[in-house]
Amino acid sequence: MKVAIAGAGLIGHTIAQMLRETGDYEVAAFDRDAHALDALAAAGIPTRRVDSADAAALRAALQGFDVLVNALPYYLAVNVAAAAKGAGVHYFDLTEDVRATHAIRSLADSAEHVFMPQCGLAPGFIGLAAHALANRFTGIRDVKMRVGALPQFPTNALKYNLTWSVDGLINEYCQPCEAIRDGRTQWVQPLEGLEHFSLDGVEYEAFNTSGGLGTLCETLAGRVGALDYKSVRYPGHRDLMQFLLEDLRLADDRDTLKSMLRRAVPSTGQDVVLVFITVTGMRDGQLVQEVFTRKVFAGTVCGMPMSAIQITTAGAMCAVLDLFREKKLPQAGFVRQEQVPLDAFLANRFGRLYDGAPLDVRVAA
Repeated sequence: MKVAIAGAGLIGHTIAQMLRETGDYEVAAFDRDAHALDALAAAGIPTRRVDSADAAALRAALQGFDVLVNALPYYLAVNVAAAAKGAGVHYFDLTEDVRATHAIRSLADSAEHVFMPQCGLAPGFIGLAAHALANRFTGIRDVKMRVGALPQFPTNALKYNLTWSVDGLINEYCQPCEAIRDGRTQWVQPLEGLEHFSLDGVEYEAFNTSGGLGTLCETLAGRVGALDYKSVRYPGHRDLMQFLLEDLRLADDRDTLKSMLRRAVPSTGQDVVLVFITVTGMRDGQLVQEVFTRKVFAGTVCGMPMSAIQITTAGAMCAVLDLFREKKLPQAGFVRQEQVPLDAFLANRFGRLYDGAPLDVRVAA
């Protein structure tokens, strides 16, 4: 299978390395940043300088490929998906942006190829795992989904390090959030709904952020009393972000906020990804609760040191693509994350990374 990856940043680079390592994919990377492409070319991955904002140029570059994996910022998603449709290739992305997903769904109407957005950690894995748990109940009272990508060793006032896209981080802190309350889908405000919990002796906070539910509100509509998604951070983070975004009004000046964060908050490869899902409901006439947790730490994959967010985000994309290649997923139209069976995902060679297993590329999906 010939795969074009749009975006040669951290996650795009990781996806390219993982797929290439299997020998089952021919991979090429597209980006307008020559420096980013040089890093992939040095690893032996074919590259092409393409401005993904130019739909015509991207569409021409996609000739001869089977799949486009979009690892670019959320605001380019619709343009890139339209180019994929024009080129007649399957489309997968990592976007958390709700409006972009709705637009991509419209593009997928009557499409002969697959359009599958939100293939990362959250949205992505968190949704398919929560859906699998919910299906074990005859009546669902509530579904709570919590995900955090956190430094193992927080040292600044935010208790946070940059581990993924700054654009995506700010966007999820600023956009309205879908939720189900009292059986009705509604919008709630980001940074609200603050709660505290502990896991393995560590204290955390969680609050509303946008996009993590993917399409789950629609899928579970009429079946669940309450459903929500919150990002997990160390205590105190939410209050400082609220000060920056609301009191200093930087929600209206995202470029300044992005510049500040990049200048002052370092990145780290020593991170941990926390996944925490609880589902409460009826089974066999009893009210019961199931809990699903994962902690994924930074480690070495494909001979490269990788952060936990690299492993989980790129691993989820590669697992879904592997399942698609094996024809274990629909082969045309819009595909939701919750159409991915959890057991099949966790049994996949890339999905096993969520259990801390090494990537064995010789094992077929």
